[in-house]
Amino acid sequence: MKRGTIYMKKSTLRWAAAAVITWISLDLYFGRKQHEKQSGDFRPPESSSGEAAFFRNGTKLYEHMMERLRGAEHNIYMYKYFFRDDRLGSEIIQVLTQKAQEGVHVRLLVDWIASEVRGETKKKLKNAGVEFAYSQKPSFPFFFYSLNERNHRKVTVIDGEHAYMGGFNVGDEYAGDDPEIGIWRDYHLHIRGPAVQMLGHQFARDWKTATGETISLQKPKYEPENPMPMYLLSTDGAHLPQHFRSLFQRAEHSVFIGTPYYVPDGEMHNEVVRLAQRGVRVRLLFPKYPDHILVKDAAFSYLRELLEAGVEVRQFNQGFYHAKVIMIDEKVVDIGTANFDMRSFYMNHEVNLMIESSEWVPRVTEYMVDDFETFGEPITLEDLNGRTWVDKLRERIAMVFSSWL
Repeated sequence: MKRGTIYMKKSTLRWAAAAVITWISLDLYFGRKQHEKQSGDFRPPESSSGEAAFFRNGTKLYEHMMERLRGAEHNIYMYKYFFRDDRLGSEIIQVLTQKAQEGVHVRLLVDWIASEVRGETKKKLKNAGVEFAYSQKPSFPFFFYSLNERNHRKVTVIDGEHAYMGGFNVGDEYAGDDPEIGIWRDYHLHIRGPAVQMLGHQFARDWKTATGETISLQKPKYEPENPMPMYLLSTDGAHLPQHFRSLFQRAEHSVFIGTPYYVPDGEMHNEVVRLAQRGVRVRLLFPKYPDHILVKDAAFSYLRELLEAGVEVRQFNQGFYHAKVIMIDEKVVDIGTANFDMRSFYMNHEVNLMIESSEWVPRVTEYMVDDFETFGEPITLEDLNGRTWVDKLRERIAMVFSSWL
């Protein structure tokens, strides 16, 4: 009787485990199918113009941003995928609460999964009059898929006159204050002029999705003397490959790809290979020291084909490289929140800004080349041939989960 009871309990556990696995698998499969169905057709990026300042140092970026936050007179709209109320986060919270108490309309939106905002901080924000909300809360019927579908954008708009977007989140490590990480390399933009309104509309769309509330936006008054063409692409887990493919088709001489995670699908990987095969100089930079398990192992699965095609591959070896950029012929640069991986291509909500300028882009390119040449450690076919069977096993395991990394 005792053995029979134990057997029945084990059998029940097996059936329960099988049921949960089946539920999760079906949830992820049909969740993705619904996502694809709702994506609609690809639409070209929204166009505008403006001027831009480029940042690759978190301390300098936040010094610049804090000055404009403190000077805000009407409204502050901030969305961050990752927001932690540590030293840097607390400084920003202090400014936001102060401005709200002064009568500035402040809205703070953060991702439900990624951010780490304590209850006492949320209470402080509420008491000061700051409107706080979460983006992408899990929902049914596809609960597990919704857990994976994240809003990865980072957009801040101040008084409708200043906008910031790019790869920097809010946390001490982004300011280079984590001794275990060291340098945190990212690319971020400060935008002025008519293009600010595009980013304001992006925040307004995300805020309405999260809260149901419609935001009225003012038109920027500032008009740059020498505005540059700017194009904003907002993607909700779709159409990013079409955009990158259109950029690659314009390339005649050189392409620079900077990404913390090189885990594309086969089609986009082949696009990079074909660039090199048709004589375009292709440089790829990603971090030597990853911040997530298996992502670098997954990247190594692509490298042999890239190197054999002539792609120059280097790994940033001074801290962590979190930048997301594609540069074409030193004439066009695309900077934003999208990584060169399947999660950004087909699941996450991203925003990228493309700028065309024969004067501004070459100046920014110098910083990217510096990261590549000064901090980039070359990867060669000899390095790949020297990888152990354990390394190769990790690669295979990583590729099994590559679409979810």
